[in-house]
Formats: sequence, structure tokens, C-alpha cells
Amino acid sequence: MKALAVTASIVFWTLVLGALWLAFFPGPESGEPIAIVKVTPAPPAPTPPANQPAPAPGPAGPTQGGADLPPGFAVEGLSPPPQAPLFPPPNPGDGASTDPPPPAPGDGASAVPPAGTPMATQAALTGSPPPLPISPSQIEDAALETGSIPLIPVPVADLVEKSEYGPLPKVASDGRRPADVYARPSRHAVKATVGGPGRVAILISGMGLPDSPGDEPVAELPAAVSVAYAAYGRDLQERVAKLRASGHEILLQIPLEPDNYPTEDPGPHTLLTTLPPEENIKRLQWLMSRFTGYIGVTNYMGAKFESSQVSFLPVLEEVKARGLLYLDDGSVRGSTAGQIASMLGLDYSTANVQIDASDKPEEIDKALAQLERAARERGSAIGIASGKPATIKKLLTWSESLQSKGIVLVPVSAAVLSQRQS
Repeated sequence: MKALAVTASIVFWTLVLGALWLAFFPGPESGEPIAIVKVTPAPPAPTPPANQPAPAPGPAGPTQGGADLPPGFAVEGLSPPPQAPLFPPPNPGDGASTDPPPPAPGDGASAVPPAGTPMATQAALTGSPPPLPISPSQIEDAALETGSIPLIPVPVADLVEKSEYGPLPKVASDGRRPADVYARPSRHAVKATVGGPGRVAILISGMGLPDSPGDEPVAELPAAVSVAYAAYGRDLQERVAKLRASGHEILLQIPLEPDNYPTEDPGPHTLLTTLPPEENIKRLQWLMSRFTGYIGVTNYMGAKFESSQVSFLPVLEEVKARGLLYLDDGSVRGSTAGQIASMLGLDYSTANVQIDASDKPEEIDKALAQLERAARERGSAIGIASGKPATIKKLLTWSESLQSKGIVLVPVSAAVLSQRQS
């Protein structure tokens, strides 16, 4: 009998505890928070006076959360019902802010605001001054301009002319130009508007020259940075294709006669003031045939050649006829490129700043600050830099700061077209 009583007791308590578990821990499907309970023996009921009848027997036990308990037990410490969120979302269209107020001092809140907290609220939470105001349109601009947009594969058959030297750029029969088709898309290839963000463009020049660095560091720059290759490098088409695949538009850098030629010789196909126009055009076409997919031409040296309008005019006529733009790197004070471009209606611009004319870090910082000022004053500005590792490192850090300054990085094509329309 004793063993039977023990067994019955075990079964009974198993059923009781199981019922409690199901009542207060219904499982994840219920969507309700877990209740913390404590089952304790209930105090004995007081003995009624002899002259009063005993109370009628009630249910097996008090009901807590929908569970019946056996006589002599009660539930303590039942978790309170779930509360509404501290910051309920506003009704759609009521204009209420969803930003939580800053915590009261000493309330133990974390010093790090949660992800997605607006910048003004972050400043209130952390006590730091708010950054410069950036409009949503400027943030969107920065994302579009700096994102990696793979450019179309090159060459485009309609934009290629076969020649004795190799493929040359040309305007398609439907009017499409290499300057447009091969350019990196940008919403800023239009006239700058009052109150709009300043626009800066960077051209990394000198790539493909014997002493130029490899492409890997340049590929780490924001995709809106444009790159110029000289015609003497190896595997140029393959290198151009890789950079275009990561979003960088390309220019062709052509050697022009410097003041001290031939003491300083840019190469065997340098365009010279002593040559007839026909010979210079042949040299230019040879240079143009080294690879395809570029939007325009820029100079390598050229202090003497760019100063001679007679020599330079036929060259820029050929550049325009082939649907290209021309960017003067700004190193030649007496350049006639602007006058000729104006006569021809050629898409043209001059770089505003030589970024690493000096290798000193502080001088590069000054040049970048000058570029920012020019962008704010004129609407857009173009800087020329080499592919030196130290310069690339500086540009990487600097480019990350532009959004907070209300400046957007754009490709060279966008800066040239926007300046021409201004």
C-alpha cells in the first residue's frame, strides 16, 4: 500500500506540474512573453466558529492564468501583462517623429546610440556637436556617384573605325559619341545649380608610362575617379577593361612637345611643332589606336606644342571629329586649347589644381583644400594627380570626408560637360 501511495503521489504531481507548465509556458507560437511563477503551499484556511456552517467546497484550487491548482497551493510572482512599447510608432501621416527622446542623465543608457538614430539625436545622446547638415539628395548623390557601376564592355562596334594603325574612335552613324557612350553615368553632367553641392573630379594621370605604378592601388579609389593611360604601356586594353569593369572611366594621354625638347623627350610619337599637320595627325592616330574605350584626350607635357595655335588646331579638330573631349591638365600657362575649343565647339576643360606637384603631405592637403574651394566657388573643379601610393592613400582618406562637406565626387566627363554648359 505504501508503494502504491508513493506512485499515485508521483503521478499526481507530474500532472499538476505539467498543467502549470502548459499554462504559463505555452511555447513560441503563442507570441506572449514567458511568465515567471512560483508555486507555494497556500496558508491553511481559518477554522470557522462552531456556530457557523463550514463553507461549501469550491473548485480544486485558485485559477491563475487559466490553470486550476490543487487544494493547498497558490501562485506567487506572476509576471505582469506585457506593456505597450515606450515609443509606439505614429499613425501613418500624422507627422509625428519616430525618434526616441534622449535619455535622462544618470538613467544608465548606453553612450552609443542605436543604429539608424538620426545624426541630431546622436549628438544629443553623445554630447558631441552635430556634423554639417547634409540633405537627403546630397546623400543620394554621393551614393550614386561613388558606387561601383560596371561600365559597358568595350569596344562598341559602332564607335570603331578600322585603320592601318588599329581601331580608332569615331562617331556612330546615329550620332553617338565615344565621349558619351564610354563615360561613367552621372546626374551631374549638367550645369551646376545655385545651392547644389560642389562637384569635384579627380584624374589620375601617367598610367601606362614606364615608371608608373600598377593599377591595383588606383582600383581602390572611388569609382567616380577617372584614369588616364599613356599609349606606351603593355596590355593596355586588358588594364582598361578591368578598371572600366569597376566603374572608372578612361582618358588617353598623348605626348606633346615640351619647351626643352629633345632634352626632355616624351616618346617616339610625340606631336611636334616642327612637323606638318599631316604627320602630327598620323602620330595622333597611332596613339589613339593603342586601346579603345576612352572618353577623351589629355596632354602629357606639351608646353611648346599647346602654345602654338597653328600646330594645335588640326589636332583638336581631329579630337572633335572623333567624338572625344579634351582635358588640359593645366600645366601649360600659355595653352591655346581654350581658344581653339571655343572656336570648334569642342567639349573641353582645364584642370584647376595639380594635387601632388609636391610630394609633401601638407602640400597635398593644401591642394585638396584649394580644389574644394574652387568647387564651391565655380560649381565644379578638376584636380590632376599621379598614381603614387602616397597620393592614393591621401585621396582615399579625403574622398571619405566629402559628404560631410556637402561636396560630391564626379567623373571628369561630368565636370567637363557641366562647365561647358555653365
